[in-house]
Amino acid sequence: MNSMKKAKILLIMILLLAAGCQNMQASAARQAAQEPAAPQLTTSTATPEVGVEVQPTAIQQRNPLTGEMVDENQLQRMPVMVKVSNYPREGRPHAGLSFADIVFDYYIGFGTNRFLAVYYGADSPKIGPVRSGRLVDAELVLLYNGILGYGSADEDTDAYLMQALGERAISYQEAPCPAFCGTDTHSVLGVFAGSADITRFALENGIDNGAVPTLEGMHFDEVIPRDGNAVEQINILFNFYNRAEWKYNPASGSYLRWIEEMDDEEEENGSFQMVPLLDRVTGEQLAFQNVIILFTHYTENAPSEHEIDIMKNIEGKRAVFYRDGYMYEGTWKVSDDRAPIQFFDQNGSPFQLKPGNSWIVLADENSIFNRKQSGAWELFFLLSPDA
Repeated sequence: MNSMKKAKILLIMILLLAAGCQNMQASAARQAAQEPAAPQLTTSTATPEVGVEVQPTAIQQRNPLTGEMVDENQLQRMPVMVKVSNYPREGRPHAGLSFADIVFDYYIGFGTNRFLAVYYGADSPKIGPVRSGRLVDAELVLLYNGILGYGSADEDTDAYLMQALGERAISYQEAPCPAFCGTDTHSVLGVFAGSADITRFALENGIDNGAVPTLEGMHFDEVIPRDGNAVEQINILFNFYNRAEWKYNPASGSYLRWIEEMDDEEEENGSFQMVPLLDRVTGEQLAFQNVIILFTHYTENAPSEHEIDIMKNIEGKRAVFYRDGYMYEGTWKVSDDRAPIQFFDQNGSPFQLKPGNSWIVLADENSIFNRKQSGAWELFFLLSPDA
């Protein structure tokens, strides 16, 4: 047999073998298409490497504090509620507020205010500046089944927080870095916290049992409620020089935060400018889906110590809601001292918030609240005469 004939026979054998392989592959593919697909353990289509742990697909669950879907594992803990300073101004911009589900904003005396930020559906690696606790923190932490992370407190307030919350009141002196990093909460930028690290500390020390807390009571809907009044800006003033402005941004569908900026000379002259309030972590302007004003009663025990009626409001007090560029009147109440604050429209039905984060201002019922010539609605905080 000559060499040319041998070459032809070899070529035919190679072609037949290739065709057979292709037919086997096609048959396998058809069989796979006809058979039910095996459950997928990961969202990746890549073959896992030997020795690499395969993570199961995250199961989504609705966050009761925002109405958004999140990893269910994120919700198997107590909400972490951290005290954040707004004064002195040198501590701004604040860190981590944009990650909070809810931020409570309330008066602490001498024309200043402080924040209590609630972290449940998401975490921030840096929160602060962390400052001292106040009496109202105990009620809010109990309502939201949370853990309080705070700097310190005066002797009487600290005793009250410990009595009301026990181990769930965690100061920066108790939980070392990375839960709280820093040494002095009286310093402008002395201490910052990490919400996931506070959770880890609480789990390791038996303060949090890792169960899903009951946090029902808030209602959310993408559909914009009827009968709202178009309002593009809300001003919150705790004094003439402590000013917050929320401006609705139609492009994002959220309210963007602006804050006063002034130096000592400008404050003496009564001049200031409004600047975007950025998050120290993200570098982006603070944006919230809902802005809520709750009217209640303050009792002044001392210039920097106030009781704020929260749990006592079982019959309902005035509330004003802002979402999607509209303003709504309604009420708020606490029907259970272990469940979140509930919101209602003027007809007594649950008010539907926009899914997402909420900024809640606790205003004394004596405060001035009206519409300005600019079209913005403005709250000027005033204590009741008997406070």
